[in-house]
Amino acid sequence: MLDHLRQIAIFARTAELGSFRKAADAFQLSPSVVSHHISTLEQQLNVALFYRSTRKLSLTSDGEKLLASAQMMVNSAEDFIGIISNESSQLIGQLKVTLPAVMANSQLVDRIGIFGKENPSVKLILEFTDTVSDIVQDGIDLAIRMGSPRDSALKARKLSNVDRVLVASASYLDSRAIPKTPNDLNELNWIQLSPVGISYVFKNSTGKQIPVKAKSQLLVNNAYALLQLIKNGNGLGVLPSFLVKTSIENGDLQPVLKNWKIDPIEAYAVWPGNAPKNGLTKRLVDFIVEN
Repeated sequence: MLDHLRQIAIFARTAELGSFRKAADAFQLSPSVVSHHISTLEQQLNVALFYRSTRKLSLTSDGEKLLASAQMMVNSAEDFIGIISNESSQLIGQLKVTLPAVMANSQLVDRIGIFGKENPSVKLILEFTDTVSDIVQDGIDLAIRMGSPRDSALKARKLSNVDRVLVASASYLDSRAIPKTPNDLNELNWIQLSPVGISYVFKNSTGKQIPVKAKSQLLVNNAYALLQLIKNGNGLGVLPSFLVKTSIENGDLQPVLKNWKIDPIEAYAVWPGNAPKNGLTKRLVDFIVEN
């Protein structure tokens, strides 16, 4: 019976990740051992669970039928483990977390660090990237995303609003006409954070709104590169207030259109839909929100 349960758990994880290798990494096994467990399960059930090719792994109709039950089994077991973990004074496990590079010096990272101090038996793997990863495919336990989640199959919880400001260097502004309204921004050079794009709505104190969708010569995929290029006078761009606060105070950057504001961007925690309701990922999210 225990062998059957293990094989079904490995089958479910392999189906979710779409790869023997990724499932092997998740279980800390070799791909050949994972393949052996799947083959044994297929022999016992006398069905094929996967279509195999050198590049792709997909479920057969029998595999799809088994997956629904297998996921229920795994979720129930993980929920039970989560409940036991909640009752324990010490959390144990590993979490792989991805965050936007711009968050590297944020309070959010401070909170995750405090969570690590309070739970020394939890291994935290933090990856900072402005490339949006496939949470399930890449075996990610938790992703911090800027903007509202789009995948309804994932769980999500809002963490905070992140204020944003349009900035440029003094050297860039000195050689050009100072913009007075958002309409003047179309004549200036923008630097684009490629995962985000340049499409904003500016609002003033009277409630007037002006949309801006500018073109850009320079596109970067990292917020710190964007900050550096703005400082160098290559153009103007929008960045989180916390990232440019010091640069504005010491005169390296200047806010543009001080009487016009851009709506904050929402920061969300996003994680796999099949994660245990009271598991380690949920505990970290709760800690971030509550501290």
